[in-house]
Amino acid sequence: MFKLTIALISLLACTAAQGQIFQRELGDYDLKLGTSPSRSMAQGLVKPSSSGSFHGGLDLSHDSGWYAGQWAPSMGLSPDSNLEVDSYLGFKRPFDQTLGYEVGMIHYSYPQLETLDSQEFFAGLTLLGSRFGAAFSLDPDRQNSTLFANLSGNEPFGVGLSVKYTTYRLNTPAAITDGGYVSSFNDWSVKVSRPWMGIDLNLIYSDSNLSGNGCSAYSGHNSQCDGSLTFRAERSFY
Repeated sequence: MFKLTIALISLLACTAAQGQIFQRELGDYDLKLGTSPSRSMAQGLVKPSSSGSFHGGLDLSHDSGWYAGQWAPSMGLSPDSNLEVDSYLGFKRPFDQTLGYEVGMIHYSYPQLETLDSQEFFAGLTLLGSRFGAAFSLDPDRQNSTLFANLSGNEPFGVGLSVKYTTYRLNTPAAITDGGYVSSFNDWSVKVSRPWMGIDLNLIYSDSNLSGNGCSAYSGHNSQCDGSLTFRAERSFY
C-alpha cells in the first residue's frame, strides 16, 4: 500500500524550547555542555536524540581531531521514562576544504533496566562538499548496517539529495500472522530538498522490502513499512 502524507511543520518560534549550549576552551580542548546534542557523527548519519523532557550531555574535543562525550536522551526523572546514557569516542580530520574523514563508536547503556547495552560503529567521508556515512549497530536483538549519502555539495538548481539504506538482521526470527517468519529485512529513504523564501521544502519517499503480513515484523527507520511519500515544509524564525 502506498501512502501520501503532506505536513506543514510548526514554525520553530519559541526560543525557550530550543536547547542551550555552554562552550569553553580549555587549552587545546573545547568543552561543550548543553541540553541539545552538540554534534552529529558519520557526517550526520548518527544523531543523538532526545526522548524525555529532561536531557543533556557534554562533548570534549581536541585540536588533533579526537573527541569524546556523553549524552543522556532521557534522564529518567519522570515515571514513564528511563535513564539512558550514550557514550561516544571518535576521530574527525579534514585534509582540506574538499576532503575529510571520521571514525568512531558510540555505546548505549540503560542503568535502570535489565536491557543489555548496545554499540554502534560509524565512519564518515566528506568529498567535494558531499557527505557519506556508514554505521554498524550491535543491538541485543539484532544487527543493523546503514549506508548514507548526502549530495548537497553537487546540488543542481539549489536542490539537495540524500539517500539512506539499512539492512536489519534479527537474532530471533519474528513470527508474522500467516505463520511465517522474518529473519531480516531492508528499508530505504530518498529525500529531495530545496530552500524557498526562507522555507525548507522536503519531499521524502520511503519504503521497505516487506509487504502485507510481513509488515507486522517491521521495526526500521521509516515511520511506515509500505511505500510512503511525504511533503514537508519547515521554517524557523530563530
